Amino acid sequence: MGGKANLEPIVSKIYCSQSKTVLTIRRRPHVVNGGGFVVTNCSQKVLFRVEGCGTLGTKNELILRDGAGDYLLLIRQKGGIIQALSVHRQWRGYMRNYEGAEKLVFSLKEPNSYFVKNITTVTVEPRRSNNKDWDFQIKGSFPDKACSIIDSRGNIVAQVGVLLEDHQVASNKDVYHVVVQPGFDQAFVIGVIAVLDNINDESTRC
Repeated sequence: MGGKANLEPIVSKIYCSQSKTVLTIRRRPHVVNGGGFVVTNCSQKVLFRVEGCGTLGTKNELILRDGAGDYLLLIRQKGGIIQALSVHRQWRGYMRNYEGAEKLVFSLKEPNSYFVKNITTVTVEPRRSNNKDWDFQIKGSFPDKACSIIDSRGNIVAQVGVLLEDHQVASNKDVYHVVVQPGFDQAFVIGVIAVLDNINDESTRC
């Protein structure tokens, strides 16, 4: 679909592979670090961990860590009266620099349920699209593990719930797969999936 995707890293270039990457997501019980999920590659190496279930002592906050357990992103739901009255519920993902200051990486707008025609959109910092008010869309059904992250040019950059040719494992809530296109930031993809998991009452929710 569309032309070549904009492959500038969003979180870091170290999470961009030169080849198509298949990631496996396995959810953890809530008794283990507040639930969340673990992300592995085809060699069963842990690449990312997502912690949820109020691990920071605050509802609707998630942490994305790398395979070694080091902090990558803090993702929190934007609150307040304006949020409650808005057409969209918004989540924001932040990185921290060496001085502990937060830097906004992406914002995800989740349509309220009664605006069923609206699609979940994501903007990144700095912005990538000059002619749209979003940089990425999530199309399809995350609860059914059949959805895609699509950029503003129409390129599919990641697909959730794709069957693997080698062992044909069907996706489900506990174990499912994500295919990330070459050059695209896998950490960003997992950050978006962490939010989709939470808003759909899955492993990161208590």
